[in-house]
Amino acid sequence: MQTFDSIAALCRAASVPADQAAREAAHRRWASLAHPLGSLGLLETMLEDAAALTGSAELDFSRRAVLVLCADNGVVAQGVTQTGPEATAAVARGLAAGRSPVCRMAQAARCRVVPVDMGILDFAPTEGVLSCRVGNGTGDITAGPAMSRAQAEQAVLTGAALAARQAGAGTTLLATGEMGIGNTTTSAAVACALLGRPAEDFTGRGAGLSDAGLARKVAAVRKALALNRPDPADPLDVLAKVGGFDLAGLCGVFLGGAACRVPVLADGLISTVAALCAVRLCPGAAKAVFASHVSVEPAGRAVLDALGKQPLITAGMRLGEGTGAVASIPLWDMARAVYAESYSFAQCGVEAYQPQGG
Repeated sequence: MQTFDSIAALCRAASVPADQAAREAAHRRWASLAHPLGSLGLLETMLEDAAALTGSAELDFSRRAVLVLCADNGVVAQGVTQTGPEATAAVARGLAAGRSPVCRMAQAARCRVVPVDMGILDFAPTEGVLSCRVGNGTGDITAGPAMSRAQAEQAVLTGAALAARQAGAGTTLLATGEMGIGNTTTSAAVACALLGRPAEDFTGRGAGLSDAGLARKVAAVRKALALNRPDPADPLDVLAKVGGFDLAGLCGVFLGGAACRVPVLADGLISTVAALCAVRLCPGAAKAVFASHVSVEPAGRAVLDALGKQPLITAGMRLGEGTGAVASIPLWDMARAVYAESYSFAQCGVEAYQPQGG
């Protein structure tokens, strides 16, 4: 299993260039199949990108897992959520018991669910929840930084280690998920900082806030940005000041996936904001980021645009837990089935299509 003793070492490992020969081999494979060229759209380019990442046009996504990183956020004290932090612990236990929404979806997608405690408030060791605690919840970002820079680095390296552990165990497709009451607030703050947008542009209703609740949430994001002054040129500074342990850990998962050459499926807003942090830290990490769906949160499309990624699914989803990422896995299976098993132009006796310009 790969190990990373520093952010610099992790970024060096994640910066290995994509394999263009493997990409071209995958493209030739698609072009040989009996179908109009490029007619499966993103399903074709997705597998070509996966070939470039893994270094092989022989693709296998049969061993998959969703890492669900769980942590609490001190900003809930500002009335920005419908529920308190006790809900994070309750859902983490539900994940361990296999009863949460992503668990049911993952069963249908033949995907393992790996719940991880990155910093759930006052959470006791629980069977089925991997303990990788960085702290006992973060600070209230309206009163000061969420965490120290050292904690942000620890969380990122922890996420990378989680990805490396999965790769070492033979996982060939990683999905990302999270659970943490208040994390749409922290994600909005991080997105605002990285993309230079005001709080009202990127702050949404999360799990269904009223107008009054939304106003409190916008005010909290605005205050956190003004007070902490996160540096958009320094993603670790942004994560430390206005992020969360789950966000920082997910950032590390994307970096670890790039280092270990395993495709990582981004979920919704929280996950894609983490991916943006990873790419800002290490542009080479972009090759491992695969968008599953576009969140209906206000920043959802803007963050994907900043990443240069197109979502497979547009379904109005905003549940979290990795549900959008897992929902996209059957599309990977169908794409690979055509890619690996469909007959060719030669086999069906039809003259191959040729690219035509104009």
